[in-house]
Amino acid sequence: MYTDVSIEQVNEAMSRSAEAFSSYSKFSLSQRALLMKAIAREIEALGDELISVTMRETNLPEARLKGERGRTIFQLNSYADACERGDWLEARITTAIPEKVPPRPDIRKMLVPIGPVVVFGSSNFPYAYSTAGGDTATALAAGCTVVVKAHPAHPETSEMVAGAIRKALDVLQMPQDIFIHLQGASFAVGEALVRNPHTQAVGFTGSYSGGMALFNWANQRSQPIPVFAEMGSVNPVFLFPEKLEADPAAIAQMYAESITLGVGQFCTNPGLLIGLDSPVLDTFKGMLAEKLQQIKVGKMLHEGIAKNYQQKSLLMLSQPDVSCITSVSQDVINNSPEPILTEVSGEVFLKNPLLQEEVFGPFSMLVRCKDQDEMAAVARSLAGQLTSTLMATEHDYTANASIADIIASKCGRIILNGVPTGVEVCQAMHHGGPFPASTDSRYTSVGADAIKRFARPLAFQNYPDALLPDELKNANPLGITRSVNDIPTSQSL
Repeated sequence: MYTDVSIEQVNEAMSRSAEAFSSYSKFSLSQRALLMKAIAREIEALGDELISVTMRETNLPEARLKGERGRTIFQLNSYADACERGDWLEARITTAIPEKVPPRPDIRKMLVPIGPVVVFGSSNFPYAYSTAGGDTATALAAGCTVVVKAHPAHPETSEMVAGAIRKALDVLQMPQDIFIHLQGASFAVGEALVRNPHTQAVGFTGSYSGGMALFNWANQRSQPIPVFAEMGSVNPVFLFPEKLEADPAAIAQMYAESITLGVGQFCTNPGLLIGLDSPVLDTFKGMLAEKLQQIKVGKMLHEGIAKNYQQKSLLMLSQPDVSCITSVSQDVINNSPEPILTEVSGEVFLKNPLLQEEVFGPFSMLVRCKDQDEMAAVARSLAGQLTSTLMATEHDYTANASIADIIASKCGRIILNGVPTGVEVCQAMHHGGPFPASTDSRYTSVGADAIKRFARPLAFQNYPDALLPDELKNANPLGITRSVNDIPTSQSL
């Protein structure tokens, strides 16, 4: 139904986006917020037709999609409000001291939009991380124009949402090229978008291989650009003995639900469970396996993901000294996978780096450590993660403080006595982590701080007040909080 755009069309789109950026980058914070809220209204106005189309394209159930649509609308409104508050601008004012030797000049600094941003839609979140998702919303909040490449797994959904954005622009009589939507399944389209000289940043949520391809293209340019790629994670869960002993059944139930949530198709799916060899770990393992086998998961997003789940699962099961705890048939090809729980010793896990790789789906591996030293070694061996979880009492935590420190150094969000699935949209959230979980652990893709990804600092020295942007003027006409001579204030000078 949809054909790939040509390279010429890609280049034309980026030229149009760059031209639109010259005007949109000067839009006020309130104008940007107005646009984002208008987009939220137009998406809501698509009603049940959008849900029906996405159900057909993705196999996701109605309730999940309605929830995700609500989250997407909330994100747009939330980031619009954050945009207008202006905290993210990091406005700094250091006033002049003419009598100082040498004289101190007047210097004022704020974040300014970086330029046209290319966003690659994700497969597993057709609304919240796709066409009008967090990357698009935060780029628009930053004052950047956006070019979205639709994910080929749900092109019609993407086109409908793009239409809602175009309608919002039309209603507000804003330039249509602030947002441009392209279809393209081929690597060539993605490469052309990243390599185009007008592109100034890239937002991506997806696989490690996809994210690294974009990252490498971006760094091979004569002018390298940032790629903000969130590339998945195995989200290790460390099971400490006192907590596990207290209620293994409740923890097993909690993790059976988390492992199978959304057919395991979340980047925060708990793919590793790490515990100390003990009778209670055996009890927990048996309970978890039983509960997993009682859960009937639905279909995966599409056949390609289902086949990948089968292949990766079988690859893990073929590794030496890896055993399968759940009973699994060998024929799992029909888009409806079976939850799989495997087990391996800490010693074997440390010798086989393949066992750290993500299996996208309802799969988890229990790593049985002989003692605390081996658990610490497993923690040190892990690559960067989006999340890590500690199931621990306060005594467990203090008795294993050195392990907790190692775990915290490996992730972007550390959770105590919970599950990693579920990412709250709030300013305190950090959704990112050390490589390879993301390409830059300093930034989040969720929460208002995500706006900062698409902005850069610019300092103004010795500018007369009349020539300064409103954000830095003496009168503070926008009423935003600024740092004036190192003191936070919203007052005028």
